Amino acid sequence: MEVLLVLAAAFCAGVLNTIAGGGTFLTFPALVFVGVPPVVANATSAVAVFPGYLGGALGFRTELQRFDRPQMLKLLAVTLAGGLIGSLLLLVSSNQFFSIVVPFLLFAATLAFLFGDRIRAWAAARSRAVTPFGSLGLLAVSIYGGYFNGGLGIVLLALFALWGMVNIHEMNGLKNGLSFALSAISVAVFALGGLVEWHHALGMMVASTIGGYAGAPLARMLPKPVVRGLIALVGFSMSAVFFWRLVP
Repeated sequence: MEVLLVLAAAFCAGVLNTIAGGGTFLTFPALVFVGVPPVVANATSAVAVFPGYLGGALGFRTELQRFDRPQMLKLLAVTLAGGLIGSLLLLVSSNQFFSIVVPFLLFAATLAFLFGDRIRAWAAARSRAVTPFGSLGLLAVSIYGGYFNGGLGIVLLALFALWGMVNIHEMNGLKNGLSFALSAISVAVFALGGLVEWHHALGMMVASTIGGYAGAPLARMLPKPVVRGLIALVGFSMSAVFFWRLVP
């Protein structure tokens, strides 16, 4: 039953990530529910959804090719540095500390997802005050992504809007490309640090990939408000569960 639960969570996470994002809201709690320690569950969850980012990046390769090569190399370098810092922070985090932090991260990520359009609109309206393709904002977001992957995509999209980007396809392409690079360095750090439950991770990688493929037709069929409502419900429910776990 535990194996079926984590595989089902990974499959549904793949579907959600293809449709709109939020897969971590399922994979991380599922792993904790079956008894995986929070820090290890977070690392294993990041490994489980990792293949989907590669597929997304390849799907947007035309949009990625529009960026200048020196510019892309700079963005990749900053992303890798931030992802490395965040991943190393997770390595030294205790399960007790992470258990305290994670409900707040889940709640914040759910709010970011739910109000993503408003966040991007707010950011776009203030784009003139921010240097396009600036390093500091990307570094901060990458550190967050290396430490806790939940809601990373929506935060990246908001950052791109703040930079003044308006082409959603280019934004999604850049989001997937940078997310893949960040996840690659995170997976390497977590694997070397012994944080990955591989007997769960390998099966979840396959399930999330299949779910990502299956999610494509659903993405075209389901109304956006329905998808956002479902993910918000999952996110807030999981946040409540982890807040409840903090109660003595």
